[in-house]
Amino acid sequence: MTSVLARSPARQRPLLLIMLTGAAALSAVAGVVGATAPPPAAAPAPQNRMAATIDDAIASRDRMATANMRALDLREQAAKAAQARLSATLAAKQQQDSGPAADPSAPDQYDALAKIYQAMKPAKAAPVFEALDLEVQYLVAKKMRERSTAMLLAAMSPSGAARLTMALAGRKPLRKEPDASRTSAIGATRSP
Repeated sequence: MTSVLARSPARQRPLLLIMLTGAAALSAVAGVVGATAPPPAAAPAPQNRMAATIDDAIASRDRMATANMRALDLREQAAKAAQARLSATLAAKQQQDSGPAADPSAPDQYDALAKIYQAMKPAKAAPVFEALDLEVQYLVAKKMRERSTAMLLAAMSPSGAARLTMALAGRKPLRKEPDASRTSAIGATRSP
């Protein structure tokens, strides 16, 4: 009889090798199963008063920092808006200075004068209107209603009405009426 102990060492090696391979395979399978299994849920650590106080202080500091950032953003936006307004004002002022010398409120002045002369009686308005510069007469008459202009022209002297009519027609007067100072000077030289 041959006992297990009596077996030869050469025969024991393949058996040992098979058992070792089986153990390695089981170990590999157990490792894969353990790696794919989710870890056990970690329970939140119980907080003590000190941890709660620190968390509250951090949250409060974060809220203050957020509020400060919002305030800084608002200040920055206000500064940008003020700068834009100043730039626009400066550009408008430079454009006004470099632009034509005409006053932008001038059309409003002529509208107001036109309303005043329309409200006056033509007989009273004509002498005053005739004393105005021809350009002013023209601009005011253009702003007046046609009926009021016609009544004012009817009350003016014939030469003044003719000059204004020519200006309204877009033509220059054919002849100018002589100055009173030139006529008196001519008359003074002719008298013996």
